[in-house]
Amino acid sequence: MLTTATADRSVQLQTAPRLVVVLAGDDMKYSLNEITAKRGEVLRIRLTAIGAAPKAAMAHNLVILRLGSNQIAFVEAAAQAKATDYIPAAMKDQILASTILIGNGESTDIEVKVPARAGTYPFLCTFPGHFIKGARGSLVVK
Repeated sequence: MLTTATADRSVQLQTAPRLVVVLAGDDMKYSLNEITAKRGEVLRIRLTAIGAAPKAAMAHNLVILRLGSNQIAFVEAAAQAKATDYIPAAMKDQILASTILIGNGESTDIEVKVPARAGTYPFLCTFPGHFIKGARGSLVVK
């Protein structure tokens, strides 16, 4: 946020979030495996599913986990959480941000305020099989 002084008052100007586009396809991979951001920055992450397979067989999401989260344990629990769109209720406290589950031809956006703590925050797709095939990456906060 920027502050500009005028003769009688100061005005705060909101800067637009930086847009990061991530594609997810039938190959079960993301188009990006690293997003670099500054502490406190606001990102708008747009996940777009490209491909031809039906949503029941090929859905995608993007879940950013907190520092220190166990990705493997999270993905294993997610595979058992079909009723909650592959987001394990018992592990929601490990999620920094997440999109909804989308099918091919769909897009979804999330806004994320980047944490103030520098580090590498993992992101992944929780749809069964996608993590192991490469639908994962890192949000690197500097």
